[in-house]
Amino acid sequence: METETAPDDRALRTARRDRALAQMRANGLDLLVLGRQANVRYVTGVPQLWVAGTRPFAPVCVLDGATGEIHLNSTSDEGMPEEIDHDHLYGLTWSPMTLIDVLKGLPRARQARRVGSDAMTPTFAELLPIAFPNAELVNAEPAMRAARRVKTPEELAALTAAVGVAEAGIGAGVATVAAGVSEKTVAGAVLEAMAAGGVTTPASQDAAWITSRERPWQRADGSGHVQPGDLVALSAGALAGGYVGEVGRTVVAGADEDAAVLALRRRADALAERLIDACRDGAAATDLFAAYEAAGEPLPVTPIAYGLGLGFDPPVLSTELPRTAASERLETGMVLAVTTYVWQQGIGALFQRDAVLVDDRGGRLLDTAVTAETHV
Repeated sequence: METETAPDDRALRTARRDRALAQMRANGLDLLVLGRQANVRYVTGVPQLWVAGTRPFAPVCVLDGATGEIHLNSTSDEGMPEEIDHDHLYGLTWSPMTLIDVLKGLPRARQARRVGSDAMTPTFAELLPIAFPNAELVNAEPAMRAARRVKTPEELAALTAAVGVAEAGIGAGVATVAAGVSEKTVAGAVLEAMAAGGVTTPASQDAAWITSRERPWQRADGSGHVQPGDLVALSAGALAGGYVGEVGRTVVAGADEDAAVLALRRRADALAERLIDACRDGAAATDLFAAYEAAGEPLPVTPIAYGLGLGFDPPVLSTELPRTAASERLETGMVLAVTTYVWQQGIGALFQRDAVLVDDRGGRLLDTAVTAETHV
């Protein structure tokens, strides 16, 4: 069992940093001040401690666009990559002024003319100009989103590994589905299998539910114990190496699929095919909405798709965010978690979630294997 903290692989972290530096040049940023953990890890390749839960913005990392040097907030140099020297680390503190003093001492703090930050609080909005007295402060989150939306080959490998762990969880959950078993037991099997695969922090914990026969997008009323013929949805999200892989499948409990369920599955398969085909380079994000409409299925109440990466990346494609969807164009190298959902009164729902890589020929599944059988 590994007990030492190690940075991300060199090729992974340097390829990401190169993309961030390219966006700094494109946006005219001299320095990049980061506080969001996904952005910090994207640039540094360092898994940080003491970041559980919600916390306000703080200048955790500074990237110099001219030199590529990184200054990082850290309790020690354990797990630091070779390119971050010990004298480029500064310790944890609860005092904003202590952090500002650190930033004031950076080599190019006074020379910087344009400094980007990925977040802000009222306190640091007042204090950062003290650290960078000659700089214009601008929002750098759009630059980081542009860097992160298209995945490097190394990131695709990391995402595929995370998806593989999620698939193993789905497979274990499917094996437990039987008449009389509880939703919690199935969910526990999913999480246990992912933990055995090295992922002890799932992206979500509501991993199994009996779909309602009376209402779409609802779990079945009752005791939460599976009955023969129930459609049981399983969802696994694995947070592995900082990357989230998500997979979802639905199985029939205790019986072969009858004609009604087979008809529902044909609807789901047709919709999934349309959705994956819509994930092509240059396509409008609203093409995924059109896929539901062309299949004759109601648009879902949850996001149809959202980006996967370190945590989840933009875009979030939802009918609740029409202007966001209308402005988005898909690009080769993006990875989306795409949701297929069809429901029939008296039968239940077929739910499916796939990690889909956008390319110029339509989407390609990142799933390493099909782990879920269609019935158990």
